[in-house]
Amino acid sequence: MTVNIHAAKTRLSDLVARVEKGERIIIARAGKPVAQLVPAPKARRRSLPPDDPLLNLDRFGFDGPGGKLTSKEIDRIVYGA
Repeated sequence: MTVNIHAAKTRLSDLVARVEKGERIIIARAGKPVAQLVPAPKARRRSLPPDDPLLNLDRFGFDGPGGKLTSKEIDRIVYGA
């Protein structure tokens, strides 16, 4: 869809709603395309690394009492830090 600048200014909310649904809108000045409204890129979910200990409790878990370990000691045991 192509709209002129004046129409884009007066109908911006409507145009943005259409773009949110996936439509691309060209904005023209004197009939010449000068800009384009396009959907924003979707945010990508960060995935956990496959070797995260919380995803591999069978490999990283251990039996027995934890005692009074500090967070740093637990990190060193679990992550090797």
